Amino acid sequence: MKILFGINLIQFQMIKKILLELTHFTIILVLLALMQHQDLLDSPLIRLEQMQTDGNFLHPFLWAFGVYFIVLVFRLIVNSIMRVIRKR
Repeated sequence: MKILFGINLIQFQMIKKILLELTHFTIILVLLALMQHQDLLDSPLIRLEQMQTDGNFLHPFLWAFGVYFIVLVFRLIVNSIMRVIRKR
C-alpha cells in the first residue's frame, strides 16, 4: 500500500517513531542546557561565543545522550512490565 512519495505504511510508522525519539532527545537537550546554564535565557550569544572559544561543542550532546539513554531504558522496562500485566 503506497501512501506518499512511494513510502509504504511500515516505513511511515518507522519515520514517525524516529521523529518522536528525535523530539524526545531535543527536549532533553534543551532542558539540560537551560538547567545547567541559566544565562542562556539572558544572553545566548555570549554563551555560544564562550563555547566557541573553549571548543566544547560536543559535551552538551554527550550529556543529553546519557540522560536520553537512561530514560530510554526506563521506558523499555516500564513497557515490558505493562505487556506482561496486559497478557494476564
